This record gives sequence, structure tokens and C-alpha cells, in this order.
Amino acid sequence: MADKARTARMEKIVALCKRRGFIFQSSEIYGGLNGFWDYGPLGVELKRNVRQAWWNDMVVANDPLFVQAGAPQGFSIVGIETSIIMHPQVWKVSGHYDLFADKMVDCKEVKGRYRLDHVKGRWVTGKLVPKEGAAPAASDEEWFITTTVDGPEAEEAIAKRAGKILGVKSNELNKLQWKGNVTSLATVPVAKFTHVVAPEVNNPATLTDPRDFNLMFETYTGALQSDENKAFLRPETAQGMFVNFKNVCDSTRVKVPFGIAQIGKSFRNEITPRNFTFRSREFEQMEMEFFCHPSESQQWYSYWRDRRFNWYFKHGLKKENMILREHEKSELAHYSVGTADIEYAFPFLDDGEYGELEGVAHRGDFDLRSHAEGKLDKNLQVEKNADGQPKYRGSGENLTYFDDQTRERFVPHVIEPAAGCDRATLAFLCEAYCEDEAPDDKGEMQSRVVMRFHPRLAPIKAAVFPLVKKDGQPEKALEIYQALKEAGIAATYDAQAAIGKRYRRMDEAGTPWCITVDNDTIKDGTVTVRDRDTLKQDRLPASELVSELSQRLRK
Repeated sequence: MADKARTARMEKIVALCKRRGFIFQSSEIYGGLNGFWDYGPLGVELKRNVRQAWWNDMVVANDPLFVQAGAPQGFSIVGIETSIIMHPQVWKVSGHYDLFADKMVDCKEVKGRYRLDHVKGRWVTGKLVPKEGAAPAASDEEWFITTTVDGPEAEEAIAKRAGKILGVKSNELNKLQWKGNVTSLATVPVAKFTHVVAPEVNNPATLTDPRDFNLMFETYTGALQSDENKAFLRPETAQGMFVNFKNVCDSTRVKVPFGIAQIGKSFRNEITPRNFTFRSREFEQMEMEFFCHPSESQQWYSYWRDRRFNWYFKHGLKKENMILREHEKSELAHYSVGTADIEYAFPFLDDGEYGELEGVAHRGDFDLRSHAEGKLDKNLQVEKNADGQPKYRGSGENLTYFDDQTRERFVPHVIEPAAGCDRATLAFLCEAYCEDEAPDDKGEMQSRVVMRFHPRLAPIKAAVFPLVKKDGQPEKALEIYQALKEAGIAATYDAQAAIGKRYRRMDEAGTPWCITVDNDTIKDGTVTVRDRDTLKQDRLPASELVSELSQRLRK
């Protein structure tokens, strides 16, 4: 697919999300707040179904008495829900306080602030158009022309800016002398910033040197706003599970190997949130920390990496749109034994590029040791100040595990599948969007937009229609609708407009099955069940609808 076609597809998906009530811009009536999003009536059901599908797979489906396919042995996973604001020492010991930062630059001319790796640019050779009253440049030089435009349009945006800055007419941009392809500002040495033209200005050398920007949102607990009362909104849910490791072991009958799962909100003060809900400042995570014996950790890492990849495929993402990318050694955190990203070809990316859906990390014993002993350095030893004292002390709690059968005590290793609920929801939205044709009320083929959600994820499972508003059809349709609702099947009732128009409304909402009550229903008790994807229509007894749809939803 061409890049422009991908961009057009994404624009249609965003427009559909607004029109049909999947996703709205937060505080839209006040102009919106960048990096924050609201889920509408259909979106909240879709996202809830994604959460529930994850929870069923990660918590409900596992048991020590049953061995899952590919697993070394049976295991259990328990749930937990921890607070958004935790003791500040948690973030100091975990490393977030010191290391959880992005590089940013400021433009001294327009007071703009940019995340370093989000600014794109390209080197071009030429003479700058001088400011009024200034002498022309004596010779050609290389300039790094930048933009904040992302994706396939970046190259065109840079070319237009370069033409203006170098005094080249729009119909002669092909004469520009480029050096290399579009790349990130992060690749430019600071010594060459004097030849960088910032995104919103036409002059070079307006950017400051890059500096760290901590992504954690600060807040305060109590009545006084002082350093002693400073706290943070959590940037991830994982630490809540690590600090409760001992509590879970002591209060339940779980035995290693076991997992602790949590779904919850996290917050990161992204410098430049972008790409719809993909990179936001408030988002929801679905994480699990799996504690295992060090000698078995590599097996468990391989197991969870493959299982989590297949979960997305099972729920509707095509394998050709996903990759499982093992990190190179240079990408790994100092404590990581191995990390793999499950990535998806989102339409807002260039053809052949992928965005992260979920990371599966082998974290070794870094987290439990850190919270017990203190912050660990790159050699996985307690980091100390010049006076030899720990930089950030741990809790002092014994976070080892004692196996009462082997009589062995050890610090478990951790495998962490960490998924973004919002990113998963966005991926399912992008995958589901389809344009095809279906017959209208006259039997003529007309274009339609259809959201091909997996039935388990679809916000509405069934729509019930009386063909006409008379002859007892509305009463019978409402009876069927009520039976579906009482059975826990998300359904809707619609008696407005022609039947073809009602079908199309439900197609856009992603409803798998439409049930039509007609004159034959009154005579023999059967209804028409129309399939969203195949358009096939079957006659079924109305009395069997609940069991039939329940069975289809279990497939």
C-alpha cells in the first residue's frame, strides 16, 4: 500500500471513531488537551472487551493443575490492583527518578519545545536567504532542515521548507542538493547544531543543547507543597506488583512459578504526544510479572513471548501485519537478559514500519533485589554515593522465595509481558476497518464501511430489528432483545429507517449479527440472522438464539 493511501486510511479511521462514538478528543469543547483521549459509548465497550479478553487469558485460564500447550509446567496467575500514587522511594529505587527521561531541545526564537528523536530532518547544501539587511552567504554550506511532521509526509514538508529557506522556487525543488535520507535530530552531533534550522523558524542555530526531561507527573500529598511531600503519578503499573510480591506470597497459596497481573492507568508527560491514541500522556496498561526459578527463566521467556504474540492473532490481527522483534544487545536495558517487542503495522507509519504493541522482557532478579537492597547499577550491584552509602536504599524487606519442597531459597527471576490497552484497542480498530460493497434494500450493490471486529471484542454482539412497526413484530423483537440482554449478550434494538440503512449502521459499529423479525417470525417463530462479514442470512428459531450466539462467541 502506498504511503499516501495508508495516511488516508488512518484519517478515515479517526473520522469514524469520532462519528460513531469510539474515541473523542478530551475536553474538545474547550479546544482539547493534547495527549488525552475520551472513549465514547462504542469505544468504552470495545476497550472493556479487550481488557476482559486479556484478563481471561492471563488470569482466568491458568491453573497449576493444568499444563498449557508449550508451557514447562502448570502455573497460576493472580490479580492485584495497586494505587496510582506510591511512596516516592519506589521510583528512586526502580531507577525511574534518575533515568526515566527523554532528551528535549528548546527553540530560543519561538520558545518551542521538542523531543529530540521526534524532530525529523535532512541535510541539504545551499545558501541561506539572508535576513533583511544582511549580506548573502559567501558559499554553499550544509544545513539540516527539520520538521515535526511524521510519517510519509515528512520528506515533502522538509523539501518545501528547504525551498523557502534556500530561496528555491516551489517548481524547482528537484534541484536541491540533498545529502542522505530523512533522519532524526538525535543523529546530529551537538557541535553541528549551529547548522540546524528548527521546525518553526527560518534561521539556524536557535536550538539549545539537548537535556533530560523527566516524564513523571509530579504531585503532592498532604496540605503543604514541599519536597518532603512530593509524589509522582506512576509511569507504569509494574512496580506495584513487585512491592507486593511478599504480600501475595504470604496471603495466598501461590507457588513459584506464578504471576501477578494488573490492569490500570499510568501517566507519562510525553513531550510530543502523537499518532492518535498511540502515544498519550494518560494510558492504560495490562501487565503481568511472572516469577520463576532462575534456571527455568529462559524457557518461560520463550513461552510468554510466543503466547502473547499468538493472543493478538487469535483476536483478529493478521499475522502479516505483525512482527515479533527480538531486541539487539545494544537496545537492552542493563538488567535485561532479553526483550522482544510485538509490533503492528499501524496505518500512520510508513509502509514496512511497525509500532510497539507489547514488550515481553526477561528482567532477571533486578526488580526484587532493587526493592530489597537498594538501587542497582549497571553491574547489578547496589549503587553507592561517594561516601560509600547506598544512593537510594531499598525497603530492607526479605524478598526471596523459599521452596518448601526443595528447601531452596532464591530471588525469583521475572518475565514481564507488558501490553498497552489503548494501543491494542487502536490496533484492533485499524485492523477491523474495511470498505466493501453490500446489497441495499433494492438488491443493488452499494459501498459500505464495516468494522470486522472479532465477535468477542465487538462492542455490540447483536442488533434486533422488526422489519416493520406493526403486526406484532416490534413486540416480538423487543422480547428477543430482552432475552439477549438478560443472557449477558450485548445487544441493541433499532426500528428506525429502512432495513438496509440499519444494517449499515451496525456494520460501522462492528456488530457481528443482525436479527430481523418479520411476518414469518409471527407464523413459525423463526428469525433471519445476517452475518456481518459474509452477508449470509440464515433462518433460526428465535428460542435458540441465546444458545446459538453464546456458542458462536466461544469460538
